[in-house]
Parts: sequence; C-alpha cells; structure tokens
Amino acid sequence: MNEMLWVSEIFYSIQGESSYAGYPCGFIRLSGCNLRCTYCDTTYVYENGDLLSIEEIIQKIHSFGSPLVEVTGGEPLLQEETPELVKTLLCENYTVLVETNGTKDISVLPEKAIRIMDIKCPGSGQDHFMDWENISRLRKKDEVKFVLMDEKDYQWAKGIIEKFQLRKKAHILFSPVYGKLSPSDLAEWILRDRLPVRLQIQLHKILWPHIERGK
Repeated sequence: MNEMLWVSEIFYSIQGESSYAGYPCGFIRLSGCNLRCTYCDTTYVYENGDLLSIEEIIQKIHSFGSPLVEVTGGEPLLQEETPELVKTLLCENYTVLVETNGTKDISVLPEKAIRIMDIKCPGSGQDHFMDWENISRLRKKDEVKFVLMDEKDYQWAKGIIEKFQLRKKAHILFSPVYGKLSPSDLAEWILRDRLPVRLQIQLHKILWPHIERGK
C-alpha cells in the first residue's frame, strides 16, 4: 500500500463506454501516455498530475460507494505500480476495469481484472505501436475497442477481426470518433455487413458535452 502512482484525476461518474456503459463508476485516471492519437480528448494526462499512494487512492474510491471501478489514462500500464493498485482494488471486492491502449503487455494485470484494450486504427496515427501479442493474451471476459475515424478505419477493423478471429477471444466494441464520424453512419455499416459487434457511443459526451474533465 506504500506504492505511489502519478494520478491525473479521481472522480465519480457514469461509465460512458464498454459493456458496462450506463453504470455508476469510480474512475482513476493515471497520468502519462506513450501515444499521441489524432483525436485524443484527454491531452491533460500528458502532465504528471499528483503523486498519490495506493492507500490514498483507495480511500477516495471508497467515498464513492460504487462497486465498479475503472483504471484508465493515458496509458495506465506505463506505471509499474498499476498491477498492484488493481490487485488491491480486487481484494477490496471491486469489479475492476482497466482501459489500455494495447501497446503494453496486458498479462501483467491480475486474472480477475477486466481488460478493455484498444486496437489503434490507422486514423489514430498510432496503429504501428500496437503490441499484437496482446491478442493472444485476451480472455473472453475482456473487451477490445476500435475507435473509428471514417469508413477506411471501419474496413480496416473488419479485416483485423477476421485475421485474428477476435470474436472467439473477447467482446468487440466499435466507437465513432466524437465529432468526426456520425454514429448513425457507423450503425448503418454494422447493419449492412451484419457485423456482430457492439456499437458504443461515449455517453459522457452526450450527458456533459461542455465538461472536459471529471466526467
């Protein structure tokens, strides 16, 4: 519990993405990111934030009274203390989601954690940083997220799903880049191709469109 982590923010909100969308959730947004996606909406995590102990983080999460917690970033796996934080949360009987950009080895996380792993599409400008070995590390309760800029990204994502047989490995999420790709267009493509993926729209962008942090 003495380990220290750089934390950008800790807040209580509605889970806006993933299969858990709509549930109240405590969020731990860790500082630091090794990518610079073209559509990034959390550039403030590039700064260090506050250095907090795991005990301080857990105390704040306790105050929310929610059984669901997400550890996100930035890229949370840049900090070697993150698996210990996740382990501690699991020991406190939280359901723990970890959102990661897919460039770091996800196997370092405890078995009971639910990994939500991005697969970066070409529109992000960062697809060449992917650790493709992570696909073999997925479990069926994990989730894979494609954030799509346009139909080129959509077609690319379809190819990746087929190449790696992703439907057998994890839940698949398709998310349109806010303000760049119309959710209705993405919905039409999914229906047209009868693609068995979950369309997700960032609920927090709809609920609090003018708030950039803490929601």
